[in-house]
Amino acid sequence: MENNSSRRDFIKKSALLSTGIFMGSSIINSSLAANTSDSASFIFHDDLLNTQEAAYTLPKLPYSYDALEPHIDKLTMEIHYSKHHQAYVTNLNKAVETLDKAIVDKAKNLSSIFENMSLFPEAIRNNGGGHYNHSLFWSLMKPNGGGEPKGKLGEAINTTFGSFDAFKKQFADAAAKRFGSGWAWLVVSNGKLTITSTPNQDNPLMSLPTIVAKGKPVLALDVWEHAYYLKNQNRRADYIASFWNVVNWEAAEALFIS
Repeated sequence: MENNSSRRDFIKKSALLSTGIFMGSSIINSSLAANTSDSASFIFHDDLLNTQEAAYTLPKLPYSYDALEPHIDKLTMEIHYSKHHQAYVTNLNKAVETLDKAIVDKAKNLSSIFENMSLFPEAIRNNGGGHYNHSLFWSLMKPNGGGEPKGKLGEAINTTFGSFDAFKKQFADAAAKRFGSGWAWLVVSNGKLTITSTPNQDNPLMSLPTIVAKGKPVLALDVWEHAYYLKNQNRRADYIASFWNVVNWEAAEALFIS
């Protein structure tokens, strides 16, 4: 990744000036605490994927902007959530309004969008993915998180990858080696835990020929530069290392067993 002052200044200014820029179980929903955000209530269960009322909405963060410090800084969290994620929601709703009547019903929820991805324009793909991916990402972090996963997920990780340390290395490699912008994932694919990555705002739920490990996400890490550049500049590896200190393994476990 490039490292020069002009590029760094550009990305910082872009982030600061940006104006527009759930699959899970009820176990997660009951365990998440709300902050003082004025956005819609944080609902993290199957309704994120399978139901939609008048419009897609920004979920409330389950913690304050500074709750993940020093690992993820307050300013990055505020911009990432209130600008970037909000823009995906706003632009998704705008894109749905422009759809032909023949396919608009298939955009009624995220599950339907992901299952019928080939029918939709790039705006639906990018913004629908961005909305889901970020909603998942917020719930998979918490203050004083980290450590090692317990329960069935911990057992499955040890069985599949040999050890937790081996899993961490493979997941970190997938995140570090994702060229440009994208995501690293731990998914249940064909009944087995698999580590994969996707470009841009794609995710393993999308029916696309480019998705090499289609399945249910259990863990996700955003490796777009806007997720870490204000604190870590071009040092993606430092950001990845910090992530292990805030992982919400209880939420990941709930996703795994649901």
